[in-house]
Amino acid sequence: MNNSERFFENSECRYFPCHKLEGDFNCLFCYCPMYFLDKCPGNHTWIEKEEGRIKNCIDCTFPHRPENYDAIMQILKKACYKS
Repeated sequence: MNNSERFFENSECRYFPCHKLEGDFNCLFCYCPMYFLDKCPGNHTWIEKEEGRIKNCIDCTFPHRPENYDAIMQILKKACYKS
């Protein structure tokens, strides 16, 4: 894929690739915009701490798959514009 407003791959990043993923790797959502959601379509786990729980997204590739751009935008619209 070509870099655009929906896809960006930064293969020169010192952390690239941050997750194991075959094919195109979308870096547009480098920091997951769904991190604040308790329920998201990604593959996350929870780490329990005395201070609370931490969302662990190390095995999640959902935001890095180019075909998930539209789904992410819909999820964010719903989360941000709840009636």
